[in-house]
Amino acid sequence: MYTDRERCVRAVQSRDARFDGWFFTAVLTTGIYCRPSCPAVPPKPENMVFQPSAAACQQAGFRACKRCRPDASPGSPEWNQRADLVARAMRLIADGVVDRDGVPGLAARLGYSSRQVERQLLAEVGAGPLALARAQRARTARLLVETTELPMADVAFAAGFSSVRTFNDTVLEVFALSPSALRARVPHRTPALPAPAPGTLALRLPFRAPLNPDNLFGHLAATGVPGVEEWRDGAFRRTLRLPYGHGVVALTPNPDHIGCRLTLSDLRDLTVAISRCRRMLDLDADPVAVDDRLRTDPLLAPLVDKAPGRRVPRTVDEAEFAVRAVLGQQVSTAAARTHAARLVTAHGDPVDDPEGGLTHLFPTPQALAAVDPASLAMPRTRRATFVDLVGRLAGGTLQLGVESDWSQAREQLLALPGFGPWTVDVIAMRALGDPDAFLPTDLGIRRAAQELGLPSTPAALTARAAAWRPWRAYAVQYLWATDSHPVNFLPV
Repeated sequence: MYTDRERCVRAVQSRDARFDGWFFTAVLTTGIYCRPSCPAVPPKPENMVFQPSAAACQQAGFRACKRCRPDASPGSPEWNQRADLVARAMRLIADGVVDRDGVPGLAARLGYSSRQVERQLLAEVGAGPLALARAQRARTARLLVETTELPMADVAFAAGFSSVRTFNDTVLEVFALSPSALRARVPHRTPALPAPAPGTLALRLPFRAPLNPDNLFGHLAATGVPGVEEWRDGAFRRTLRLPYGHGVVALTPNPDHIGCRLTLSDLRDLTVAISRCRRMLDLDADPVAVDDRLRTDPLLAPLVDKAPGRRVPRTVDEAEFAVRAVLGQQVSTAAARTHAARLVTAHGDPVDDPEGGLTHLFPTPQALAAVDPASLAMPRTRRATFVDLVGRLAGGTLQLGVESDWSQAREQLLALPGFGPWTVDVIAMRALGDPDAFLPTDLGIRRAAQELGLPSTPAALTARAAAWRPWRAYAVQYLWATDSHPVNFLPV
């Protein structure tokens, strides 16, 4: 996108918010960089330089605009719709891998050398992994400075900085304000806006409009595992297993943002928790591009026009979802939730929920691998599938994560006993994040297709859906949302 200068100039001059996160505008005369929708008077085209990332702007010596706050833009849709090296690296960086394991750790997770990863990121994103991680730390620091009363030393280490001096220098360089000056700019709270409870952060997660919350939050609530997930007072709440500890999050849909209330046992997990929640809600999607493609099918267009902006509900833990997919094979949503709740109560780690209602983290593969198979109330063949899956996940012979190569992961899953195309594609769609995963054998999809006049046999429906690529996972959401489509067709 950022290499199409003419298109970028038009987006900036029209203040088009659809392109926020796709690219950034660096202004040569002022030394600042902005999001395309910045409300300031657009600079002259000859003074604009376009960059693919905030990190690239910072590396080139530009500081963030104080009006449009480009560091708070939604993420680029590119990194969640591709499975190549750069996209996988960007997802891992967002998940905090560089801060925890360094560039060698990032490269090892990807199966490449550090030099290859650095070269590919520089070529496409304009910055290497260290610069990208630094930009992410700066965003986290700003968030903590502006939304908490934490001492600055605590903010520095929670954001991932190695020293207070590095924290101060980075914040000043990126935002042209010291940390104390950033905090001083935050308006004082009013009685109508009470401060969050101690240890709790209240945030806003931006997204590209439109966003239809019905299928997104309805699906998550309908399939929620008791003790781990719940829908309460207009918010989806769940527990989070994180690198340094655990957390509880409440996510509330609003017209222009998702309200996010996070309680963390270790603030160093803030960036990872936000990244995983955004991924679960598919907030970095480009709904305009998705819906425009699906509208090209005249039989699908009415569904899109009726409720545009549907997202694919995903997960905060890929291994957890794979386990739940097996628990949900050939049973109702209610039965799958019951199976999962029993495992959670028996083998999940207990947590304290300040608001009550959530009791456990979902069990790790290692904990589930120690379960006595005879205690599993499921058919023998599905029990064998479950035991094989958790054994491979616990032993590391099967790895599912944001860095997964979608094609390779599909092949590995299909090779497992009890894994057919439906289970594999559900995992590809909701756990791995493949936007083109498709479920032509799903009973709900076939019923919806028949009602709409689309082909209903798997082969014919797959042929028709070729025109929907690369967004077939979104077409699944529209088909599942037909009026006569019951909730218990939704996979857990």
